[in-house]
Amino acid sequence: MTGNFADVSAGVTAVLAEYVHALDDGRTDDVVATFREDGVMEIEGMGTFSGTDELSSAYAGWVPRGPQRHMVLNAHVTDLGDGRARSVSDVVLLVRGADGWGVTMVGRYDDELVEEGGTWRFLRRSATFVN
Repeated sequence: MTGNFADVSAGVTAVLAEYVHALDDGRTDDVVATFREDGVMEIEGMGTFSGTDELSSAYAGWVPRGPQRHMVLNAHVTDLGDGRARSVSDVVLLVRGADGWGVTMVGRYDDELVEEGGTWRFLRRSATFVN
């Protein structure tokens, strides 16, 4: 898949969406599959989780208890070449409660990604919050 910028951007955008859809649906194995086996997730105030086992354990503890939607916006993808890319995107978490949908978190993802065998995966994902 490594090639022109449009292909890189499309591949990175696809894994950004794949991640949040799986996260919101509570599909832990699919969330973890968006990372390389040596991938790292760093979440401000919650910790750093490295490798498939730590990622699986962490995400299993974050399965949604009700309807939620992570909205990923303003993704800025940078093609670093050699099957590597960087992406910075804003994220808003909507959760449905008794009074309807509400914003519960606003933040930013800072990602390092690699392409292997035509599929982009997270090497390192960092989440910070502004609320």
